[in-house]
Amino acid sequence: MRALRLIHKTLIMKTLVKIYVIIIALVCITKTVSAQQTTKQAKAAAKAAAVKGKIDAQSYTFKAEYALPMRGGQRYLTSEYDLRVTKDSVIAYLPYFGRVYMSAPLTPEENGIMFTSTKFDYKVSPKKKGGWLITIAPANVKYVNKLMLDVSPNGAASLNVTSNFRDVINFTGYMKE
Repeated sequence: MRALRLIHKTLIMKTLVKIYVIIIALVCITKTVSAQQTTKQAKAAAKAAAVKGKIDAQSYTFKAEYALPMRGGQRYLTSEYDLRVTKDSVIAYLPYFGRVYMSAPLTPEENGIMFTSTKFDYKVSPKKKGGWLITIAPANVKYVNKLMLDVSPNGAASLNVTSNFRDVINFTGYMKE
């Protein structure tokens, strides 16, 4: 009888030890997952602050990865195309795919969206769900009326280019680090 009680107590102790080990493991796993989520949130907040800082300083580069012309499908851009913005200039080096509503261009620069503007209106509007909408209206550019850059807090961005003589074209890409 005494041996039976000893075996019973041993089984109970082993079971309790297993339960305690499982509880400790679950607590450790929960803390690790929580720490990882906090780290991801901190990285996202840091990225958003960096993007906002560049927009506020008016010193950034939008890198275009895809072109979405009004007619036809999305096109992956294999070359380096970008839009560089500083306090005193806007420099565009972007392709153009679409319909042109005037005579053929005379210079190679008129084929794409390629210009340097030192006279432009610049407006930043925060979006309700995070991010910014930047409107740039170059005053001394013949073929471009307005550039609208929609930037998300993680740096992803899309650019809408409007012209008098051409179809609208959109680009998707990111804000360069």
